[in-house]
Amino acid sequence: MTLKELIKNVHPTSVTGGTDVEITGVDIDSRRVAGGHLFVAMRGTQVDGHTFIPKAVAQGAAAILCEEMPVETSDGVTYVQVKSTEDVVGEVATAFYGDPSRKLKLVGVTGTNGKTTIATLLYNMFRKLGYRCGLLSTVCNYIEDEQIPTTHTTPDPIELNQLLHKMVEAGCQYAFMECSSHAIAQKRIGGLKFAGGIFTNLTRDHLDYHKTFENYRNAKKAFFDGLPKGSFAITNADDKNGLVMVQNTKATVKTYSTQRMADFRAKILECHFGGMYLEIDGREVGVQFIGKFNVSNLLAVYGAAVMLGQDKEDVLVAMSTLHSVSGRLDPVHSPEGYTAIVDYAHTPDALENVLKAIHEVLGGKGKVITVCGAGGNRDKGKRPLMAQEAVKQSDRVIITSDNPRFEEPQAIIDDMLAGLDAKQMKKVVSITDRREAIRAACMMAKKGDVILVAGKGHENYQEIKGVKHHFDDKEVLREIFGEK
Repeated sequence: MTLKELIKNVHPTSVTGGTDVEITGVDIDSRRVAGGHLFVAMRGTQVDGHTFIPKAVAQGAAAILCEEMPVETSDGVTYVQVKSTEDVVGEVATAFYGDPSRKLKLVGVTGTNGKTTIATLLYNMFRKLGYRCGLLSTVCNYIEDEQIPTTHTTPDPIELNQLLHKMVEAGCQYAFMECSSHAIAQKRIGGLKFAGGIFTNLTRDHLDYHKTFENYRNAKKAFFDGLPKGSFAITNADDKNGLVMVQNTKATVKTYSTQRMADFRAKILECHFGGMYLEIDGREVGVQFIGKFNVSNLLAVYGAAVMLGQDKEDVLVAMSTLHSVSGRLDPVHSPEGYTAIVDYAHTPDALENVLKAIHEVLGGKGKVITVCGAGGNRDKGKRPLMAQEAVKQSDRVIITSDNPRFEEPQAIIDDMLAGLDAKQMKKVVSITDRREAIRAACMMAKKGDVILVAGKGHENYQEIKGVKHHFDDKEVLREIFGEK
């Protein structure tokens, strides 16, 4: 593809050099630049890509897309200047990879909690319904059966379009993806055409990046503002921000609820650790999930499938066969008769939902022991709230290390404990070593009790001082159970 074709929707402020040059690749990472590539200089939160323009040129870049022209330019290289590379990189990536989002039906899921579950369940359901599908999620990316490891909830625009292009080449008819607030704010999904969007809920998270809750909410809302006419927007009517999300969208709006009138409704008929019996739109269905929040997740999945033209009965049959996502209310049973549940809950709201789900099943017949921490170099304001939520719904709480990153684990624990009064502290112990914290919980538990190990879920590492060390909560639990 020529540079001229690639930048036709970019509206440059200046172009130095010819645009008939053939472009063989697009990069925002100068280390990946090769001969014939276009290097896009992005102003990131940590580094400014403009400083890497000389390196990109040295590695053979045929063209540079930038906001600020370098002091020295090189002969034979075309420089395209724009107001904001962040605003146009999605358009460029989409054009280079042949506009893949218009060649399949792409559905985005955004909100604080539930994104991974909903996107993954849609992917699994549509495969059961006989379609070829792709998935872009926090846990893993998939192109049909091909597993592609992930480093971000939503990849950068280049990687994202490359993955969508591969999905199209593999014959995928649908793709389901999580859309994080970071990705929306940073225009990573720019240039994509969505067949529909789903809003899950909105609670405090990522304020280290967005600074205010309003900024965080507006980032999510921007996704729905950008949905095209002819698409659908499914929103959670049980969340106070549900209708705010869709007030300016061009998409067809549908609602789901477990509490009030909505387009898609459900109620729990029966609940146990093996699953629930639900009534959805007047039809009974057994599902292998627990918790009211999972009823909301399943309603979103059901609603999206219906809006994508699937038969309601077929959807419910497929739904009854689905399993929970790895690290989400994921049970490990001990030889002593108590249950340990591993969950990714890392916000106060998510922790509240998971603990409520456990109590719904226990019915007061066993004790709940919670092991939790908070991530380093992230929103510090939620740390005391996490501890308060854990204490409120647990018989015993062990505060421990999560992913401390570049912070001291004890300092994070101290921030959590600062939210508790003397009475609450009587329920709590702190153990910095996460393995020992889990071991201590297992020593406390008796037959019929439940241990919740929260915060890491599917993650198989602990990030300490910039280094990822292998650590898997489920593995640790199985090792401890094997020792007894």
